[in-house]
Amino acid sequence: MSAPKPLERLVLFTDAVAAIAITLLVLPLVDAVGTSVAARVPSVDVITDNQPQIYSFLLSFAVIARLWIGHRRMFDHVDVDSRGLLLWNMLWLLTIVVLPFPTQMIGAYGEDPFTPILYIGTILASSICLTVLAFIIRRGVDVSGAVSTTGLLVIAFVLAALVPGVRYFALLLLLLSPLADRVSEPLLRRAGVIPAER
Repeated sequence: MSAPKPLERLVLFTDAVAAIAITLLVLPLVDAVGTSVAARVPSVDVITDNQPQIYSFLLSFAVIARLWIGHRRMFDHVDVDSRGLLLWNMLWLLTIVVLPFPTQMIGAYGEDPFTPILYIGTILASSICLTVLAFIIRRGVDVSGAVSTTGLLVIAFVLAALVPGVRYFALLLLLLSPLADRVSEPLLRRAGVIPAER
């Protein structure tokens, strides 16, 4: 059996780290069960008392899953390993590994205005890394999709930071991704950022 190639090793390592990060999200909920048992809290109260943590877990599970799916699709088109690819992939992994931290803060701090900024900022950092990776890879990669998603996250970050009460609702802007993709692609083609259609 031959040893895995460097690019294959990078993908396997990335998948493993993302899998661990997505698994870590549930650990605070597991701890909450132990705490509730020790305090003799009825089982149904474990759910009702931990709703913010459950919602933040589900949200972050969906976020990491979506980011990993984008990463996986992107790396389906990679055939050359480079230093830049390795560096930006590691930075992307850093954002994925960090995400359980602001996720836990969502459940713990509830209405705190800083928490959504940290959370959306972490997702934005991850999207920026994916966008840079898209530019490094280019061939067969949806660069305009990465650019438009990052643009929407910049707007979401600004809204969460500056408009009282918006907080996590700013992430609903991501529902506009298909429309933003249709707008950004021709603009990027005209600017020469992505090649013109043949």
